[in-house]
Amino acid sequence: MIDVLVAGGGPAGLATAIHAAAAGMEAVVVEPRPGPVDKACGEGLMPTGAAVLRSMGVEPDGWPLRGIRYLDGRHEAQAAFRDGRGLGVRRTTLHAALSRRAAELGVRVVPGKVTEVRQDSGGVEAAGFRARWLVAADGLHSPVRSMLGLDLPVRGQRRYGLRQHYPVAPWTDFVEVHWAPDGEAYVTPVARDLVGVAVLTSRRGGYPERLAAFPALLDRLNGPPVTQVRGAGPLRQRVRARVAGRVLLVGDAAGYVDALTGEGVALALLSAGALVRCLRAGAPQDYETAWLRLSRRHRLLTGALLSARRNPASARLIVPAAHRLPAVFEAAVRALA
Repeated sequence: MIDVLVAGGGPAGLATAIHAAAAGMEAVVVEPRPGPVDKACGEGLMPTGAAVLRSMGVEPDGWPLRGIRYLDGRHEAQAAFRDGRGLGVRRTTLHAALSRRAAELGVRVVPGKVTEVRQDSGGVEAAGFRARWLVAADGLHSPVRSMLGLDLPVRGQRRYGLRQHYPVAPWTDFVEVHWAPDGEAYVTPVARDLVGVAVLTSRRGGYPERLAAFPALLDRLNGPPVTQVRGAGPLRQRVRARVAGRVLLVGDAAGYVDALTGEGVALALLSAGALVRCLRAGAPQDYETAWLRLSRRHRLLTGALLSARRNPASARLIVPAAHRLPAVFEAAVRALA
């Protein structure tokens, strides 16, 4: 019987399989799409995430990141990471590197999709396999999570993300976050001749219309984009629990606040390691506590920033406040990093 069956072959699923294989467990990943799989993503890894990748034997090509900069057209604030560099890396490049490492460790990736889950005291059956554990790493709108009745209703404002790439040499080694009344634009250098621009907004509409809210940024983006628009949302996902019998949730499937602080991939990598350690210890129920601990700062800081963003009066003060209180801004960036 397989030790760990993973539904979803994105970064969270592959990281789980890599950790499991490195721990001597047999891991199989079920993924319907041929790789490498692209997805709307800010593509910036915090230093912790970059360090976890290296510890897994995964070192994708990318652009070293020194910190985060906020801009609103009048004010600017920046903070450097304290413990190492982050990494700007194309989603497809990251996926390919994780896939290579998984293959080196003997992980099988098979085409398919989990459409039904049956579990008992001895194991779980899904996608034609029987395994001791099923890990749902099937994304923001996880079908497995929904099957198990683990979704919770989401109230309030809904936010969406859109991303494209531009053939521009990076002008900085900081992730730039440009603020406008209706959203934010994240600029992440990912190669010597490529930057990704992800727009987060609560307004529906096309990418060009949303990007027009950032004229200073548009002036830097010479020429047309070189990739298609990728979108994701609604971003907020509330989850009842991360463990349901022999099924565990990881990555975006485990719950999501917002992309505002850009920590999603790093949290997925850390959570994947924690999940496998809990399984190896024979204590899968401990994963819930481990996930809550790992995500605590992210959830609190992102939630606070979102609350300020929702009120037009306080939203206008975010970048000026970061500019006038650099020590506070630096502390927040370093807490997330």
